[in-house]
Amino acid sequence: MTYCVGMQLDAGLIFMSDTRTNAGIDNISTFRKMFTWEVPGERVITILSAGNLATTQSVVSQLEERSKVPHERRPSLLEAPTMFQVANLIGETLRDTIRGGALANGANAETQFGATFIVGGQIKGMPPRLFLIYPEGNFIEATKDTPFFQSGETKYGRPILVRAYEPGLSFAEATKLLMVSFDSTLKANLSVGLPFDLQIVPAGECRIGLETRIDADDPYYNEISKGWGNALKQAFRSLPDFELHLQ
Repeated sequence: MTYCVGMQLDAGLIFMSDTRTNAGIDNISTFRKMFTWEVPGERVITILSAGNLATTQSVVSQLEERSKVPHERRPSLLEAPTMFQVANLIGETLRDTIRGGALANGANAETQFGATFIVGGQIKGMPPRLFLIYPEGNFIEATKDTPFFQSGETKYGRPILVRAYEPGLSFAEATKLLMVSFDSTLKANLSVGLPFDLQIVPAGECRIGLETRIDADDPYYNEISKGWGNALKQAFRSLPDFELHLQ
């Protein structure tokens, strides 16, 4: 399975993804799910992938090839004039890849090749934008009402995001929030696992501000994981007990 989050802040964009894929409990592998195209100062585009691994790798490979070799029908990610057109290009590529897999394996196989992408970035002269792209190729954009997107195993890490997110969070605070969200997901679901990839894109700079990998022995992650567990226990104990009137 997968867990990915893309978040829009006043300060810019922040992304985090796990690296675990599995085809059964005895076939677990590590694959990167965060991919970036960057021309520093001109544009930066980041994709987080979730779903069928063959589909996501095929889409990323096609996008990478087009960024190196001009394509007659479709511009590359480095040529698209707006982030909306970037999202549209990725959506078309995803839709065509899924349909191609279904045609090769039977009409009922389309769901087996499903995948979703979180896409975010900034092109010079325009604001940062964030999109969630569905297997059908259509997409939605982050707004003030929906300022972050999740993909994959979303339910365990969502409550903390909903309760603690604020647009004015600093990147340091947002990183802490994502650490808690990912730790909660990891503790509840073995199909999500370390290492985690983290990336920060400051608004107005059109470049990667920070990109790092968080391993199992990362001291900050372990401090957050232990501290959050202890804080939850303390908060639980501080709540009033239910008044029981046993007969």
